[in-house]
Amino acid sequence: MHSSAPLADPLLLGVDFSSAPTRRKPITVALGRRRGQVLLLERLQALDSLPAFGEFLQRPGPWLGGFDFPFGLPRELVHALNWPQQWPALIAHYAALTRAEIRAQFAAFCDARPVGAKFAHRATDGPAGASPSMKWVNPPVAYMLHAGVPLLLGAGVHLPGLHPGDAKRVALEAYPGLLARELIARRSYKSDDKAKQSDERLIARKDLLEALEQGRSRLGLRLKLSHAQRDALVADASGDRLDAVLCLMQAAWAQDREGYGLPPAIDPLEGWITSA
Repeated sequence: MHSSAPLADPLLLGVDFSSAPTRRKPITVALGRRRGQVLLLERLQALDSLPAFGEFLQRPGPWLGGFDFPFGLPRELVHALNWPQQWPALIAHYAALTRAEIRAQFAAFCDARPVGAKFAHRATDGPAGASPSMKWVNPPVAYMLHAGVPLLLGAGVHLPGLHPGDAKRVALEAYPGLLARELIARRSYKSDDKAKQSDERLIARKDLLEALEQGRSRLGLRLKLSHAQRDALVADASGDRLDAVLCLMQAAWAQDREGYGLPPAIDPLEGWITSA
């Protein structure tokens, strides 16, 4: 169980993460506040290195963030590899591996399994429609966990259902695809590949933003933007800014819910995607 009293008027964060951020492809943070059923986007911030992200996490609370990277690994995988069964020890073990070692162990696990069931999944992957957290390509979420979660732990933030920390700085696992699919189905709205940054994707971003502003999702929240903010979100063909805002919406949904809206009993190795 993980009942925690909701934070009073926290700063809300939505984080579109990169496991290898650069100035050209930074970690993007959307910052905002909730006023009743309205979510005000205050600003967007870019962090172009992992140390900058670690420093950002130290900012004093109260804040509540939705982070777009997995916080846990599938229990089935952890058992099969004979890795530690307690979350902090598991993360310490995982953080000590190189990416090459992770890829080799995960690939060997997949190679031993039948076609169509290569990856192990977390319980949350199904309801969220998320990639398995052991996936190392397209998208490399296994490396995102490897880069991001140790920084959350190092910053001493509170991870409900997984690890106690500073109750005024709360991190939840978010997934922008969950909210995007609810509003525009399977339409693609972003690409890092310049050649694929099409008019169709531009229109999809506009439609997605319009739905957020009108409050059409089951989260029951309306996004409030300035004209300049809307233009900036639509213009970003990579979708990173929009993804940060989608994570921000999920954090806002969790803000006033008992236990941040997580199921009463989540697997303490796997974690859970907020609002799934």
